[in-house]
Amino acid sequence: MVVVSISHDIETPLEAKTLWNAFVKDGHNLLPKQAPELFASVTFLQGEGGVGSIKQINFTPANKDFSYGKEEVEEVEEEKLLYRFSHVEGGLIGKKVSSATYEYKYTPKAGGGGICSSVVVNFDSLPGVPEDEEKVKEIKEITNSLVFAKGQTPLCSPRGKLPCVRQGASV
Repeated sequence: MVVVSISHDIETPLEAKTLWNAFVKDGHNLLPKQAPELFASVTFLQGEGGVGSIKQINFTPANKDFSYGKEEVEEVEEEKLLYRFSHVEGGLIGKKVSSATYEYKYTPKAGGGGICSSVVVNFDSLPGVPEDEEKVKEIKEITNSLVFAKGQTPLCSPRGKLPCVRQGASV
């Protein structure tokens, strides 16, 4: 078994609170709009986004590894802009990994903008499954692409709560 931890920061001109609202509070609506080539839909199966909520992410056929994943929200701390969840079914669970947790911390940046910092992904591979550096690189690229999709940061939220901002532009 290999325990892998991936951590990196993503800087953006959008304020940390705006990122929080986009990806934590409205992510179920935003992700299919942000990356429709990857996400078909996101549906809450239990709860509405708070601790204990379970959501199912359905992927498009572009994802050759799996068609869906279920996530359970473990921690939501709005005052700290901290969000943590675990995969509980689907995805690579049972295929290559026994568990996977994700933690996102949104931090205000001096002078404006924000950093999606402490993007930490921890997963335990199944016995006999070696560490896959290409998969680690792919996870980082997907995370970055969600924030900087199609040259914007992030795209307008489906409910019109976020401005459309080009990379490098001020908000």
